[in-house]
Amino acid sequence: MYTNAAYLHDSFTDLIDLSKPLIVTCCGCYRIHTMPVFLTERPQGRMDYQLLYIASGKAHFFIQGREHVINEGSMVLYHPGEAQKYFYCASDKTEVYWIHFTGSEVASLLSGYGLTEAEHIFYTGTSPNYPQLFRQIIQELQLCRPNYEDLLSLYLQHIFLLINRSVKEEQKTGSDIRNEIERATHYFNEHYSAEISIEEYAKSRHFSTCWFIRNFKQILKVTPMQYILSLRMMNAQNLLENTDYTITEIAESIGYDNPLYFSRLFHKHTGLAPSAYRKLRREHLFHP
Repeated sequence: MYTNAAYLHDSFTDLIDLSKPLIVTCCGCYRIHTMPVFLTERPQGRMDYQLLYIASGKAHFFIQGREHVINEGSMVLYHPGEAQKYFYCASDKTEVYWIHFTGSEVASLLSGYGLTEAEHIFYTGTSPNYPQLFRQIIQELQLCRPNYEDLLSLYLQHIFLLINRSVKEEQKTGSDIRNEIERATHYFNEHYSAEISIEEYAKSRHFSTCWFIRNFKQILKVTPMQYILSLRMMNAQNLLENTDYTITEIAESIGYDNPLYFSRLFHKHTGLAPSAYRKLRREHLFHP
């Protein structure tokens, strides 16, 4: 079993703190591989709030006396005083992130994000954003850098916003489809400078190319290749503004071996040649 957790001011105390609107008190991650069953049972609940995210595998939660099998991509929210009972099995290879929080405005904040006391389970998808945010919270609690408590609150509200977005979008579009498109955009963001074949990517995810392109465009309003092109041009603009790399070096860094072809694409995208764009932006920087 792997665990990584951190506590505010190194305190393990379950508490109510109304000194600020939102206070993160602890956060952690479990990966269950060896322990046959990992059980948590709190008949009286806790005094604070708890949010759990099943990143992979599955978990068993007992809510209001009924068992729910929660699959990856779901969140479970407990309010203060609610009985808690849940367990993970090593055979499911569960990875779960959890966070506890308190504060004077938590109830109104949750209500504003659509997380009401009547609902406990939210399907939010398997976006890499969630584990990344939880890991950032854990690290901030461990390092205690300046202003970290305020940053913890912002990270948690970011999670609330993403949950709210997921719930709203699921009402409009199938969650499985949206999760696949989000997975694709994450892949494109990480590999935009490489040669990407949309046909091969769709095949790797067991989709037809037409199905993938159609759903990608339906959700993001651009085709996959238009999305990749925009990533390349955006990064080219950044390099032109903030580095002294040559046009050839910039073209290569974003995935084009031919600087002339890159220049034609850049001109079509921005209305300026790369050199003219660099000159204009730097003149604006020094003479706004």
